[in-house]
Amino acid sequence: MSYPTASATPQRVLYDFRSDTVTRPTPAMLAAMAAAEVGDDVWGDDYTVQALEAETAELTGFEAGLFLPSGTQSNLVALMTHCQRGDEYLVGQLAHCYRWEGGGAAVLGSIQPQPLEHAADGSLPLDQLEAAIKPDDPHFARTRLLALENTIGGKVLPPAYVADALALARRHGLATHLDGARLWNAAAALGVAPAEVARGFDSVSLCLSKGLGAPVGSVLVGRKDFLSQARRWRKMLGGGMRQAGLLAEAGRHALRHHLPRIGEDHVNARLLAEGLSRFAALTVAPVQTNMLFVSVDPAIAADFAVYLRQQGVLISGVAQQRWVTHLDVDAAAIAATLRLVEAFFDPAKR
Repeated sequence: MSYPTASATPQRVLYDFRSDTVTRPTPAMLAAMAAAEVGDDVWGDDYTVQALEAETAELTGFEAGLFLPSGTQSNLVALMTHCQRGDEYLVGQLAHCYRWEGGGAAVLGSIQPQPLEHAADGSLPLDQLEAAIKPDDPHFARTRLLALENTIGGKVLPPAYVADALALARRHGLATHLDGARLWNAAAALGVAPAEVARGFDSVSLCLSKGLGAPVGSVLVGRKDFLSQARRWRKMLGGGMRQAGLLAEAGRHALRHHLPRIGEDHVNARLLAEGLSRFAALTVAPVQTNMLFVSVDPAIAADFAVYLRQQGVLISGVAQQRWVTHLDVDAAAIAATLRLVEAFFDPAKR
């Protein structure tokens, strides 16, 4: 069978599956932002920022929150607050705060990462964690922190594992941080409140601009004394913003209106996975949340990727693809995309 190859000029983007970070503010969100009550957050008098921080903290079971421009800065501030120069944090090889954030902990915080291999379910094996904790000896960096991520690669960490990992950390006097950029997805997949996923951690970073669809921002939650120190690091790293209530109101709107529907993204991901699995050249890994990982027959991978782009469908990768469902791709978009995929494999459908 022959497949279409690259030749035509790409059409406009119809469906963007590259990430759940690509969402656009809804008209209702924009209206809420325009009406936001603002002050100067560096001076500590932006009411809307304070409201977002308090609401996020209450939702996740913590004393307080701190609004930051990005998840990367939120994780970095957390690491720098937990650790001093020369300290070490235990982290997964594929964790965002180790692999995808420019080495900020090491470069800006002088904090040594100790990366560990993940198990198939995304966890860090407990025996490997325990073995990686350094003795109290001047030859070694001081192990101070365990950093986990949930979800990671679209997978939900098993709750029993998280409880055991937190107990291990406590036994060894380690602080704990959770990169909960997609904690909302983990909670939806488990059918529990967000506070259940966050329970037991000393700090959690929560993203507003992924599945929740806000344009900007993350909230770091924890104890009040911890966040008082974190606020100083935020200022030093350039994260102090002025009339940030305009952005914070987008986050408040997302928590009220977009968080309740996040499970729809999981349903759509399963629909997409079922549809793609019909084609022998595509192998789809089991789906837990809003991410699909698709292995494409190498003989057609390049042509398939080019074809999708030509049709206005954006994905990440070529032979190993990632598809992410989100607020801006509904069930109708899934159905339309699957028709385009079918047309690639069956010329009679074009």
